[in-house]
Amino acid sequence: MNKSYSIEEINSFLNGELIGNTTQAIEGPEQLQNAKNNHISFIGSTKYAKHWADSKACAAVINDNLNIEPGNNRALIKVKNADLAMAKILDLFNPPPPVFDTDIHPTAVIHDSSKIGKGCKIGANCYIGKDVELGNGVVLYPNVCVFDETTIGENTIVWSGTVIRERCIIGSHCIFHTNVSIGADGFGYRPSDDGRGLVKIPQIGNVIIGHYVEIGANSCVDRAKFSSTIIGDGCKIDNLVQIAHNSIMGRSCIMAGHSGLAGSVTLGDGVIIGGSASIKDHTTIHSGATVGAGSGVVGDVEAGKTVLGYPAQDARDMLKQWVVMRQFMKKQ
Repeated sequence: MNKSYSIEEINSFLNGELIGNTTQAIEGPEQLQNAKNNHISFIGSTKYAKHWADSKACAAVINDNLNIEPGNNRALIKVKNADLAMAKILDLFNPPPPVFDTDIHPTAVIHDSSKIGKGCKIGANCYIGKDVELGNGVVLYPNVCVFDETTIGENTIVWSGTVIRERCIIGSHCIFHTNVSIGADGFGYRPSDDGRGLVKIPQIGNVIIGHYVEIGANSCVDRAKFSSTIIGDGCKIDNLVQIAHNSIMGRSCIMAGHSGLAGSVTLGDGVIIGGSASIKDHTTIHSGATVGAGSGVVGDVEAGKTVLGYPAQDARDMLKQWVVMRQFMKKQ
């Protein structure tokens, strides 16, 4: 059944300031350009305010520093931060997750020594190995593998195709999207003594992941050569991200798609790694630093600094270099 709300109900939910009014029932959120008259939209800056007049949306959530006229049978809700309000509204209209007809599907293979917490849901064709422990409320969608001696904290959700290898430690309230790989062997080889090939270095460590971590589809977190690869509480990792063996991420770091950490990289708290950025092995990026998209970091980055380019350097210096280079090319 489709959800719908009046503008007054949504405003009460957001605790905003209602400007204008609309009698139209609101059936979902949508971008300004694509919205129909039963949609609510969002305006976070003057850049998008100009599109309000031409939009068909009956309502919009806007930042409280914007001055926009709502128009006939249209309403605006002023809030401090339209992006955060948007997240609340998206959650309001969020469809329910896929339904489990039975909490533990009969085709799931669960070792007798494993411990399954209260309220867990385990989908079809899942595999749970020896001495695995699942906290209360863990959800494993169909075709998830959790290998021996792994522990998963309460209310963590693991989507289909994900493989969690042996001896990993996963926190509570995490979300792993489809086909995540956790605990695969780190990439370690050395030339053989006879010079005829490569010798594989055993990877005998594990992966430790904190609480409230989200990892996007097809991303990989490799196990450590020894000790642990560590992802701190609250980290958010996009799709197709590589985190190599023995890397350590602090709390609330962000890694955008196609970015990667080589072996033994250390990130402080709150580090942001842009899309397709690459970080050299044994590099430290200190707390609060930002690495611009597409950059290549080959040395340590100071706390709070923003770097850009290849090799990555202070973003302002790099932008100045690009301007000079462009002017030089125009003169040729």
